[in-house]
Amino acid sequence: MNSKYTVSADKTKLNLDVIHRYLSQEAYWCLNIPIQIVQRSIENSLCFGVYLGDEQVGFARVVTDLATFGYLADVFILSEHRGIGLSKQLIGFIMAYPALQGLRRIMLVTRDAHGLYEQFGFQPIENPENTMFIKAFTSY
Repeated sequence: MNSKYTVSADKTKLNLDVIHRYLSQEAYWCLNIPIQIVQRSIENSLCFGVYLGDEQVGFARVVTDLATFGYLADVFILSEHRGIGLSKQLIGFIMAYPALQGLRRIMLVTRDAHGLYEQFGFQPIENPENTMFIKAFTSY
């Protein structure tokens, strides 16, 4: 754990500009996402920020009913703060977060971070033929 950094679930500490800039300009999964959509996603999710002092350097959110299911989304660490274990610190904090204990399932989708999530027990879906989705109605 890097003691210079902290992780918090306090939404009042989140920096919407930092989050929106990363998601809209660097995140392959939601390039050009409007700030209003990011704001609404934060309002309706359990959110986690990573901070160096008061500066936000990372983010993740869990879309959840806080009873049975969670979906981990929008996980990132700003590039200049990578390589020192912050993503592990963030995911560890989330997985130990009291409100998420006892969920039947937490899911996520990743193109390139399987190794990170496997360290916390995530694994490929056993029966992917049972899992369905619908394409987005809009694109950014």
